[in-house]
Amino acid sequence: MFPTSIESLDWGNPDHLVTVACAAFAAWCLVASWVTGTHSHVDRLWSITPAVYAGVYAYISAFDARCTLMASLVAVWGARLTYNFARKGGYSAGEQDYRWPVLQGLALLGNPVAWQIFNVSFIAAYQHFLLLLISAGPMSVAFAMRGTPLRLTGPDLIATACFISFLALETAADEQQWRFQNAKKEVKGFPRERRARDDYARGFLTRGLFKFSRHPNFFAEQGIWVSFALFAVLHGSGEDENFINGAFSRERWLSPRGGLGAILLVLLFQGSTRFTESITLKKYPAYADYRKCTSQLVPLPPFGTMPPFAKPRKLRD
Repeated sequence: MFPTSIESLDWGNPDHLVTVACAAFAAWCLVASWVTGTHSHVDRLWSITPAVYAGVYAYISAFDARCTLMASLVAVWGARLTYNFARKGGYSAGEQDYRWPVLQGLALLGNPVAWQIFNVSFIAAYQHFLLLLISAGPMSVAFAMRGTPLRLTGPDLIATACFISFLALETAADEQQWRFQNAKKEVKGFPRERRARDDYARGFLTRGLFKFSRHPNFFAEQGIWVSFALFAVLHGSGEDENFINGAFSRERWLSPRGGLGAILLVLLFQGSTRFTESITLKKYPAYADYRKCTSQLVPLPPFGTMPPFAKPRKLRD
């Protein structure tokens, strides 16, 4: 999938093109972090680079049906996530994710040399490599299968349905969080709901989708890319076979041109979610009660009931 040397580069091979683009994106983010002193440059490109990679495959395939379908799904995902990131101020000059300064303050990364090693290896290089795997990996399989068959098949429809379902879940979760945070800050146009007064007092949302999962948007994001990997995993080598076999193929799930990117993304979310919650617990003491009665990622029925937070109003005679 990846070129082994500069001499082996084939500019007509989409695998090689997206690899070069990935290296360029990583280099730009690294240099930008040195110039600005902030580390959210990858965050700004998170919703953009996968769409670029998928678009390259679709274009070079002469817009093969499967490649075009997959690229279109990634484009819709990217447009929605870019919009959500932008409305929260993510593209504002000097803006960066609140977790980076906290992470930089940890004893292990407090040394400037240690932090720069982390900056180069994880923030700039690994995150971009992961974005390449989750998108270009399955696209590479689709590109190799272009034109055979010309029509979309059952596995394509299954993967598409799963992708759209998780995208809808992520959209709903982000919208609920957006409306809650603006109402909490008393932003004009976002009236407070009486039934959510306890959540406004606590400082975080426990209603709607957040009643069943503390991070439904995180869960959905992982589901989106596992669904995208199904395009490759269920098709495999493109041979005529029972696609159910592919769903349980360890080799396909661990392949860079299959589900490896999705698996690595899920693992990344396990660590980042725990770190995010460690910060939230310090800011909102009541979050400890929320953790006891609500699933972390997978939406499940509540384990219990959140204790009331807001002081009850006195009844008038």
